[in-house]
Amino acid sequence: MEFLYKVRYAETDQMGVVHHANYLLYLEQARIEWLENKDIKYNELEKEGIMLPVYKIEIEYKKPLVFGESVKVQVQCSKAPDVKIGFDYKLLNPCDEVVAEAKVILVFMSAQTRKPIRCPKHVFEILTA
Repeated sequence: MEFLYKVRYAETDQMGVVHHANYLLYLEQARIEWLENKDIKYNELEKEGIMLPVYKIEIEYKKPLVFGESVKVQVQCSKAPDVKIGFDYKLLNPCDEVVAEAKVILVFMSAQTRKPIRCPKHVFEILTA
């Protein structure tokens, strides 16, 4: 699945290039929208006492993104979830050149105990259907 975002001026540094930390915002937004497209909503998970903190992030920057461009974010779940859920990303500029590739791993965690838990059954069933 892919999502398109406009690069905003506030996301760039003095050189007019998207600051490296802002790529995380694109990844997170695409992941949330990807889950919502599968009818899995973050706020509903949180109401159920399930949190999804980031465990690991890897980003390889290949080309700069600049103000005024759009960034296309392609995201997919990397494997069936268990205690962890992983996502693979490709970010492309308007010429469809890969500007970055990323991997993000989240952990299903109980909000009460702050300990890892298995992927909730209803989420697992949706993601493995």
